[in-house]
Amino acid sequence: MKLDPAVVKLLGLDASNTTVSTAGGGGCSSASTSKIVSQLENGQTKAFFLKTGSGKEAEVMFEGEDASLKAIHDAVPSLCPQSFGHGRFESQPPTSFLVTDFLHLTSRSASKAKSAQSLAAKLAKLHTTPAPIPDGYDKPMFGFPVATCCGDTPQDNSYKASWAEFYADNRLRFILRQAEKNNGSENDLHKLVEDTASIVVPRLIGDKHLNQGKGITPVVVHGDLWSGNASVGVIGSEKGEAEDVVFDSSACYAHNEFELGIMKMFGGFGGSFLKEYHELCPKTEPVDEYEDRVKLYELYHHLNHYALFGGGYKSGAVSIMRTLLKKYASD
Repeated sequence: MKLDPAVVKLLGLDASNTTVSTAGGGGCSSASTSKIVSQLENGQTKAFFLKTGSGKEAEVMFEGEDASLKAIHDAVPSLCPQSFGHGRFESQPPTSFLVTDFLHLTSRSASKAKSAQSLAAKLAKLHTTPAPIPDGYDKPMFGFPVATCCGDTPQDNSYKASWAEFYADNRLRFILRQAEKNNGSENDLHKLVEDTASIVVPRLIGDKHLNQGKGITPVVVHGDLWSGNASVGVIGSEKGEAEDVVFDSSACYAHNEFELGIMKMFGGFGGSFLKEYHELCPKTEPVDEYEDRVKLYELYHHLNHYALFGGGYKSGAVSIMRTLLKKYASD
């Protein structure tokens, strides 16, 4: 397999000392993946991970993942592979690509370096590091500089100063439109989502409600952190020591507890994980509404899965909305 000149230029490699082979993984339905191994000028051997795909969808996805990995890596470098950039092949212009460090994965039960931080500690560090101030703004905002894809869904990350407004508009109402586009409109579902966005969201996560009126500071979240996107491995070199890592991110600047929605939906992160995490990153006030906030955040992922796959995911979304509306609509 020959490496495209655009990738050679991006990485500054010597093509004659570089090999390319197929690799597993990818994180989306349409990407192909490869492993690049190159001998560098200093004599060291380095491995890279290459994703490729065709069409506008792949271009958007790779731009989003590149920005996501860089945002996470800037805050907690050992948490995810470094992204070296994205672009288009010179030999096949419709083909887009993304290049990151290669992850030599083991399993989440594998032994780790004694000095390495746990996944809970790394995630807590990510979630207690204030998001950067976006270009053109004078304070951190909720959103992200580019669109990111959760599964195959390109998300609207346009900036908002209000977290409640961002979650209601850019997540719930947005994904409802996607679901209706893919599966047809249903009046009952539409009303449930609209009522949740207009009643439950301001009641549970309104800016003046959280942290005794102080609101919340945007932080970088992975955005798609189900157990399949977390593992144990060595970043970049097979000779290092293994530690907890995440990948296939769909980042945005958000409320840290938004991360917990998908983690709870699919499981795989037990009570000891959450205990350690919350010792380092305390639950947002009011603490007695924490479980309901996580359910509200889980709702987005049920709706996204319904938009992508249809079928039974709608019932999970409906159940969450009915429960929250029964509890908070008459507040």
